[in-house]
Amino acid sequence: MNTWPYPARVAHRGAGKLAPENTLAALRRGAEFDYRMFEFDVKLSADNALVLMHDPLLDRTTNASGRLAAATLADLARIDAGSWHSAQYAGESVPTLERVAAWLRANDYLANIEIKPCPGREAQTGAAVALEVRHLWRDAPALPLLSSFSVTALEKVRAHAPELPRALLFHVLPEDWLEQCLALGCVAVDTHYATLSPEIIARAHEAGLRVVAYTVNDPERAEQLFGWGLDMLITDAIDHIKP
Repeated sequence: MNTWPYPARVAHRGAGKLAPENTLAALRRGAEFDYRMFEFDVKLSADNALVLMHDPLLDRTTNASGRLAAATLADLARIDAGSWHSAQYAGESVPTLERVAAWLRANDYLANIEIKPCPGREAQTGAAVALEVRHLWRDAPALPLLSSFSVTALEKVRAHAPELPRALLFHVLPEDWLEQCLALGCVAVDTHYATLSPEIIARAHEAGLRVVAYTVNDPERAEQLFGWGLDMLITDAIDHIKP
């Protein structure tokens, strides 16, 4: 089976729901609960800066509106990505991947970077993430795990930085999930926890793949999944599921 330098439990979007998702504040909050690895989403701005954001629209998690793909980095620097969550996080910024990488590496933390392209920018985002991660994590003892629902994005990662570990994401596992993962040279399959069974995990392991499950928020379900052989879970419940 492939080398796997990652912990078994990962904080979703930084701190789950305890802080504004995909911000440095969320990463710091997750670290307060002793999490050492963080999952977060990355997209391209209008001027091709890599920033942390889940949605294609700014409306849900900032005080701005409209498409992220139409906003420049200068535009994003002026918006508030924290007050939607709670007053204590008012003024929190939309961070760049570069800024987050600096914090992670300085504190010896690990990352699961989900490549979440804006519609129509799958290839461009995959290539940009590959090159930027290769640069930002040069000489790092453990590289980020790059995951995506986009086959195109992961194909571009493989083309530009084949050494970066990849995981294909699924909402529901199709019949050919294993073939898809192997065709992309993935080290893991990453899927919704409800789609997993002991047989699926065993099949992945037999093929040399690790298994990642999202988003597991029930401690009892987490233990069941680990009993089946799960390698990693991603959780919002960082205050209930110990790292």
